[in-house]
Parts: sequence; C-alpha cells; structure tokens
Amino acid sequence: MSDASFKSSPASVLEDPGTLAVATMYAQSYLTAAAENGVTAPEEELNSLVDDVLAKNPEFGELLSSDLIGRDDKLSIVDRVLAPKCSEFFANFLRVLIRHGRISMLPQIQAVLEKLQEEASGKRRVRVKSARALSTSSRSQIVAHLKSTFDFEPVLQETIDASLLGGVILQVGDTVYDSSLRSRLKQLKGRLVEKAFNEIQSGRDRFSHPEGD
Repeated sequence: MSDASFKSSPASVLEDPGTLAVATMYAQSYLTAAAENGVTAPEEELNSLVDDVLAKNPEFGELLSSDLIGRDDKLSIVDRVLAPKCSEFFANFLRVLIRHGRISMLPQIQAVLEKLQEEASGKRRVRVKSARALSTSSRSQIVAHLKSTFDFEPVLQETIDASLLGGVILQVGDTVYDSSLRSRLKQLKGRLVEKAFNEIQSGRDRFSHPEGD
C-alpha cells in the first residue's frame, strides 16, 4: 500500500472510520511496545517529529510519503536523517510504518495517541460548538456540568459556529446534546406549525359536521 500525502488536520481526517481504525491500531501497538521497552514518555518523540519537523518542513513530509520514492529509499532516509536524532525504539516504529505504507499517517496516529493517553488518565474529549467564543465563566459552567453528569475529566474542544445564534452543542462520544438557540427556534417553529395545522383541521371538522345534522 502506498503512502498518501501527510494530512495537516488529523482531527477531521479521523472522522473516517477506516482511518480511525488503522490509526488506533498503530497508536495502541506503539503504546504497548513502549511499555514493554520501558519507554516512559512515548509521545515526546512522536510530537517532536510531527509538530517540529513535518509541520515546519512540509517538503520533507512529502518526500517520505511520495509514491515516487521507493520503500528502501525511505528506510535509508530514516537511517540517515532521523535515526541519529531519535531513540532506536522510535526509529524502529518509523521503519514499521514505512514497510507497511503508513508513514503518512503519523499525524493521525499522534492524534489517537493523545486521546488514548487522556482516556487512560480519566480524561475524555468533549466537542463544544458555540455561536461565539466561550467566556471563562461559561467554560467553567460547562466543565462543572459535565463532571457532575459523567464520570470523567472533560477536555473541551471548542469550535465557533455563528449560525447557532446562541447556546451550545455538546458532543460526548456519539451522543449530541443540542441546546443552541437555532435548535430551540426550530423546535418552536415546529410546534407553531403543528398548532396551526391542528386549528385548521379542527375548523374543517366543525364545517364538515354542522350542528343539528
């Protein structure tokens, strides 16, 4: 399997179930191997490569992921350029990714690894979408509410969507809690339409069955 180009937004790419499954498999294997080899902070070298090397030197990332570069040549690049500056454990992990055509998934693996470590420490990510940036007070209230409702330490991932008008949308795992003003207005509109329909239908019934018939 050939490498695709490095993705600059792993969070959105992980919406794809196939990508998430593969990235999770490698992230879990990486953590397991790190524990077996006594590596205490396996995320450090991964973060350094993705954030400090690949993000700042996109041409190097494109070289590693290019279909025009053979597997042996990519392994040689790791041995000459990266291995002298990292642990043998991490260099071996990079070699495994190259042999399986997955080196371009480093950003996705990094994102999953961070999530797995958060969950292991009792934390969990919660997506928060609001019409405008949350104030410190609003953020604290949301965190306090989540803590009292769920058995984990929430890590908020905030995005802004002006079309919500007000309120927030929370996503915990696959469950979405929508308290946005846009949603409430939509619900109100639905109730008004239903009420109007019922009144019209009631009027038709009265005309269809006049008194005395």
